[in-house]
Amino acid sequence: MSADFLVEIGTEELPPKVLRQLCDSFAEGITSRLSAEQLQFGEVTVYGAPRRLALLIKDLETQTPDQDVVNWGPPAKVAFDSDGNPTRAAEAFAKKNSVELNALSGLVENDGQQDKLCVRKTAVGSPTESLLGDIINQSLAALPIPKPMRWGKSRQEFVRPVQWAVVLFDSKTINANILGIESSNISRGHRFHSQGDILIESPASYKDTLYKAFVIVDFEERRELIRQGVIAAAKSADGTAVIDEDLLDEVSALNEWPVPLMGRFEEHFLEVPAEALVSSMAQHQKYFHVVDSDNQLKPLFITVANIASLDPQQVISGNERVIRPRLADAAFFYKTDLKSTLQTRRETLKSVVFQTKLGSIYDKTERVSGLAKILANYTGATAEHAGRAGELCKSDLVSEMVGEFDDLQGVMGRYYALNDGEDPAVADALMEQYLPRFAGDAIPATETGAALALADRLDTLVGIFSIGQQPSGSRDPFALRRASLGILRIIIERNIDLDLKLAITAAAQQLNITEDADKLCLQVLTYALDRFKAWYRDEGIDAEVFAAVAALELSNPLDIDARVKAVDQFTGLPEAVALASANKRVLNILAKQTAETIPSAIDSSLLVDAAEQQLADNISALSSAIAPLLEQRDYTGVLKELASLRAPVDQFFDDVMVMVDDPAIRDNRLALLNSLRSLFLNVADISQLVVTK
Repeated sequence: MSADFLVEIGTEELPPKVLRQLCDSFAEGITSRLSAEQLQFGEVTVYGAPRRLALLIKDLETQTPDQDVVNWGPPAKVAFDSDGNPTRAAEAFAKKNSVELNALSGLVENDGQQDKLCVRKTAVGSPTESLLGDIINQSLAALPIPKPMRWGKSRQEFVRPVQWAVVLFDSKTINANILGIESSNISRGHRFHSQGDILIESPASYKDTLYKAFVIVDFEERRELIRQGVIAAAKSADGTAVIDEDLLDEVSALNEWPVPLMGRFEEHFLEVPAEALVSSMAQHQKYFHVVDSDNQLKPLFITVANIASLDPQQVISGNERVIRPRLADAAFFYKTDLKSTLQTRRETLKSVVFQTKLGSIYDKTERVSGLAKILANYTGATAEHAGRAGELCKSDLVSEMVGEFDDLQGVMGRYYALNDGEDPAVADALMEQYLPRFAGDAIPATETGAALALADRLDTLVGIFSIGQQPSGSRDPFALRRASLGILRIIIERNIDLDLKLAITAAAQQLNITEDADKLCLQVLTYALDRFKAWYRDEGIDAEVFAAVAALELSNPLDIDARVKAVDQFTGLPEAVALASANKRVLNILAKQTAETIPSAIDSSLLVDAAEQQLADNISALSSAIAPLLEQRDYTGVLKELASLRAPVDQFFDDVMVMVDDPAIRDNRLALLNSLRSLFLNVADISQLVVTK
């Protein structure tokens, strides 16, 4: 038998930025514990609103399954004395398992090794409803809550004070104490649109019952309703709403009964950079902004009210009054900032610590400037522009605007640089230095921006490693993993032919690191290139493919990426399995020899077997054929050419014994195999591959 199960935890307003996570974690906690009890269930629906976490599970079994229980006791020779009478060990076993002493002799079984006392029973399953209270409380206790609260005189802790709890199993109310609250079938509706208690008659009626009480409990439904409402409001004013997905999530978590409304602000505020106005509206007020057909900001905003007002204009007017001083603050910050140049502000950075052992932010800009000049040679930027961008790259951090809206760092730097008369290439680089900010984000679009972004990240990476603060486990306070991935993305996506080892060494020189500099640079290089593992895993490339390239210990990310892509394609060729296996065999043979044993060149006069002659001819021909391909880094083309070696390699191992008695012939065959392996090592060590395609 089965029944529908509903649990709702009613609270004070939950933190909007974590509501979805709390809902999903709560559902996972409940379902995993039900599964642990071997309970079957059907569809799972997760609900979440500002004042509630809820879960509906259909067709939950009403009883846990019966289980066969086997209790092994002491060995027979211990359980009975020489006369066959039960010993104290047997008596203890009988008492524990509620067995009569005279029945013990019939309970001897062999466990596969020896005869033992054994009792087999069937444990009857437990009613599901008796387990639900503990399952709910355990799941709530396991939620990811960094700072739980206490309330009243209770010792209970939760993300917010708990006000009510609904637990239903079909139409039956399950009595349980949930975080100090006795469960019932009584919920609460909207704070203003609903009066009194809300009776939940059954799990199936939950959603509709609360809808009548002006609560849309389905997060995704509420989110989509807000999206469409915001889009429609903007369209009514011949504009387009710009919907940030994170902001949409937050607004959805703030409203039970969302009503999108559009307001206006004075056009003179548009003199302020649009990004500042947008940041003010989004951060402080949770408003969506509107743009025109040219993607220019319109003097409009869309708020989402948690109430269906009889006079919506009053709500709009109230929001207009609130946003006006916010935008006035942004305008004031902007006008104030324009009174000082970025160069002037740069001096202020001398008193701002970057890291105690690495000096001030001013010191960092000096290092970044020097490094950016070097990297400009690789990105295509001019050293002058890259160096100047490095000098000014952090000056906007001490501006009034960025002090208020930290998400505008770089953005305001660009505006202020243009106002100061700096070259547009420098100004654009100040904004692009932070790109990419997250996975999937855009990379710098300009040569100068790429040089600056690389220099900034390399300085941080090498600097933090130099003081022994590199990441450990999940701890990464300086976001070095993200910085490393950013470096790799910029190099590869912008096709920058840069040896990362040289760049890291240059960064170390800017930091005046002399002691164990080579060791440090190797540590940083290894750490940065290790990010490739997750990179290629996300692209669906097998770890062995990257390992085959990594075995060459290369340090140019662009070159590494080209090789990995080529090897990945190679694994799909019909010749790949045989050639990977042959390379393993060759490696095993050569590994048993010293370098002095293997001649540097093949002596054609010692090729006595037709198969080895054929292989030698193929190797010679391919060495010439792949040379221009290697020059062009056409590694895919190289491996396609080398795939033709399958037949002669197979024939060689079928017909030729390498380790013959004649030392000259033996060494010459070793040289032949070494030449074969060297051909493949021009691209990768394919002996590392585990080819299954």
